[in-house]
Amino acid sequence: MLLIIKFQTAVSLGISNLCRALCYRLGVKLGFNSVRRLKASTPQGSFFIADTWSSANLSAPSHWQKNGRIFSHYPFSVSDAPPDWHSNPLTGQRLVKPERDWWLIPDFDPAVGDIKLIWELSRFDWVLAYAQQARAGNSKSLERLNNWLNDWCQHNPPYKGPNWKCSQEASIRVMHLAIAGVILEQVKTPTKALADLIELHLQRITPTISYAMAQDNNHGTSEAAALFIGGSWLEKLGRPRGAKWTAAGRKWLENRAKRLIGEDGSFSQYSLNYHRVMLDTFSMVEVWRQKLSLPEFSERWQQRVQAAAHWQYAMTNPWNGDGPNLGANDGARLLQLSDSDYRDFRPSVQLASVLFAGARAYPDEGVWDQPLRWLGLVAPQVVLPYPKSEVFDQGGFALLCDGDAKALLRYPRFRFRPSQADALHLDLWLQGRNLLRDAGTYSYNTEARWLSYFPGTASHNTIQFDDRDQMPRLSRFLFGDWVKTSVFKPLSRTSEGQTVTAGYKDRYNVRHTRTVCFSSGLLRVTDEVTGFKDKAVLRWRLEPGGWDRRNDLLANGSHTVKVVGDMPIKRCELVQGWESRFYQDKQSVPVLQVEVNQPGILTTEYRWN
Repeated sequence: MLLIIKFQTAVSLGISNLCRALCYRLGVKLGFNSVRRLKASTPQGSFFIADTWSSANLSAPSHWQKNGRIFSHYPFSVSDAPPDWHSNPLTGQRLVKPERDWWLIPDFDPAVGDIKLIWELSRFDWVLAYAQQARAGNSKSLERLNNWLNDWCQHNPPYKGPNWKCSQEASIRVMHLAIAGVILEQVKTPTKALADLIELHLQRITPTISYAMAQDNNHGTSEAAALFIGGSWLEKLGRPRGAKWTAAGRKWLENRAKRLIGEDGSFSQYSLNYHRVMLDTFSMVEVWRQKLSLPEFSERWQQRVQAAAHWQYAMTNPWNGDGPNLGANDGARLLQLSDSDYRDFRPSVQLASVLFAGARAYPDEGVWDQPLRWLGLVAPQVVLPYPKSEVFDQGGFALLCDGDAKALLRYPRFRFRPSQADALHLDLWLQGRNLLRDAGTYSYNTEARWLSYFPGTASHNTIQFDDRDQMPRLSRFLFGDWVKTSVFKPLSRTSEGQTVTAGYKDRYNVRHTRTVCFSSGLLRVTDEVTGFKDKAVLRWRLEPGGWDRRNDLLANGSHTVKVVGDMPIKRCELVQGWESRFYQDKQSVPVLQVEVNQPGILTTEYRWN
């Protein structure tokens, strides 16, 4: 049975993608991929110079002056002295032999844990911050910027050490260096050291680009963007390979938008945060294209990216910029040009809306406007209409809006690999409050129980059958036997409110059909379940607070939850669960668990004033 599931999953992933990935791994391991033969000199000198920019009334963000933020959340003390590029900044543990060739370094070194903790400081978020501070008149920030870049180059010689291991990490550095050039108005006249640094990064990205495309995720969008941005920059400087890199980047950007973004704006990774990573990447591409007066991308590319911007806008609440903790969330965040919180998606939404829709998402002035100012963009007077109820069927999302409240039903439309077993999960928001919530990710390298819990069915607002996930886990990042929607009734309006229905049947012939009815002050969810062997457990992951029982109600101030069934309810209790709103961080949350042992219908009513 497991072999059949693996074969079916391989077909779903795409045979061509599997061949690309296999050829890459064999090529690197056996040495016939040209990436192992790369050589380059370490750039030296000034990467950015002073007094090249015009005067502007710009206020720089405060981050990276005395404290940086790891994964945009954990404080990290900084000074003029560069950090250790090969240490885990949260624990201080250092990678053993960081001078090794990058392909000899494991992803999960036991000394430092998750390699993402090594990579974080080398994503060059601080490059943007120091460029902004220098542009705002702080000459010491420009000095620190050049000193840190020189130190980084000395301790990360070309293609040696952990920070050369991933082409996407190299791509993020290219994009951030280019945007720093925009901020400091040095795009047309970059220093030789900066051009050399860009070129050696593109040399690293090019030989493994097919592997990035095989992932069908933001690896491909990032690396295509770096080739386009860096290649066009070098082409303008007359460097020989610039034109070839530009053409490759443009080709893959067109390809990725067509393949990975649906017509409704849904992205292949089914994740709010990864969607932002993709959207910020395409925003940087468009800003760069405009700065260099390069030809426009195709109409289809622009339509897909505009749809992606609309998707992010619809999912983001305007009160605090937060949104559902949907799908994988590993702390990734690009283009940090403001002091906004990690979970505030409004700066990205505003920038993408202006670039691709020609309108503001948020009419009032706020922190979300700072990227526009730093990138020299003029915000139009046109304002997008407020998000309304909508189905994004290609991605499997039904959004129900009623005044200040939103509900999001997640149903399985897996054209790409799912990262979480979250079929029929439901999120509920009241302004900036997440009343019914998703667990998030926590960590890619942690204890087995957490690796199982956070992506698993038990960490979502859905029903788990017979103590198993909705899909079997085949590896750390891969589920098999992807469930499919077998029942779907589109969004409609009745006298009771807005209604949508979705359901699936799994390999064991278990059926779960969920109907959501949404009206002012009331969310009614009807779950019909059949076919399970021993038990079905309904979970509602609640907003932390003083929940207590009042007769047959669970209450928290003016909010109440009531669950009834047409079959006997064996157990109904409030237990402790976990959520991770930030990578490497977990907090307890109350979870209402309702267990039944017979098929039938469970009805949940969540009420608020």
